[in-house]
Amino acid sequence: MKNSHSESYAAAGVDVTAGYESVNRIKPLVESTYIPGVLGTLGGFGGLFAPDVAGMKKPVLVSGTDGVGTKLKIAFLMDKHDTIGIDCVAMCVNDIICGGAVPLFFLDYIACGKNHPEHIADIVSGITEGCRQAGCALIGGETAEHPGLMPENEYDVAGFSVGIVDEEKIIDGSTLQEGDLLIGLSSNGVHSNGFSLVRKVLGIDSNPKALDIHVSELGRTLGEELLRPTHIYVRSIQCLRQHGVEVKAISHITGGGLYENVPRMMKAGLTARIQKDSFPVPPIFEIIQRSGDIPERDMYNTFNMGIGLVIAIPKDQIGHALDVLARAGEQSSIIGTVVKGNAGVELV
Repeated sequence: MKNSHSESYAAAGVDVTAGYESVNRIKPLVESTYIPGVLGTLGGFGGLFAPDVAGMKKPVLVSGTDGVGTKLKIAFLMDKHDTIGIDCVAMCVNDIICGGAVPLFFLDYIACGKNHPEHIADIVSGITEGCRQAGCALIGGETAEHPGLMPENEYDVAGFSVGIVDEEKIIDGSTLQEGDLLIGLSSNGVHSNGFSLVRKVLGIDSNPKALDIHVSELGRTLGEELLRPTHIYVRSIQCLRQHGVEVKAISHITGGGLYENVPRMMKAGLTARIQKDSFPVPPIFEIIQRSGDIPERDMYNTFNMGIGLVIAIPKDQIGHALDVLARAGEQSSIIGTVVKGNAGVELV
């Protein structure tokens, strides 16, 4: 009965042996992310993690889930799959650090038309790299083969992360006040949002070879630029807090750009006033805007425009904060200030 079932499943398009091979390839990658708190090993029905809550008065779990979106199309066209996993981790952990949480663990979900073990291993190698950058453990995941539902050479990737923070140290913008300064932490290009528009205005779907063109403004090919992985800000925020900087509010600049995301960090009666000329806009955004004749407001309402994370701190801590960020290897700029108003954000 077992062999008959396996044969019939294979005939339906699901390769069970490929699934076993994928697990064997990714197991050492997964185990390389293990940190104190991980219980057991890969292969169980659930990932186990015992958080260290010593010193916390009231531990609070913070969770986040996300995917990579249509940036995956660039990976398909370039047949390069080893950085997409970093994007997946980044989109989750950058969200949960906005609440002040330290990521503990991560789980992934990969759906594919056909299980190509070498592709799965490449994807997971990116996920494990992302976890290492975030200081969290990859404790489980799922690879699902969907023949007839997805093309054989395509896949989708999503993830889920859980972090922890002491309730009294939650970052929620409640202490924001007029005069606080805004620091923008530089992005690594487009990150993982706006790719449907990117592909349309750059004509990538109709002319995939455009990805191979070396663009002097970028110093690399268009494809290499677009596949640059989303920057992970976890360690930099941890460094700020460990060095006594009061981080009052954080906004992860994802889909919707500065116009949609910055207001989420503000409290009623206060507005973030951001100076557009206070930070460099990477050349890729100028290329996108020029190619699609896109109005400036739409650009700032779609893309990060060079700022991946915005944080608010007291004015008297600005020098110390910038020094800590520089020593953490972060590129950052003073991009604005907190003022009275109900607009949420103003770009001037």
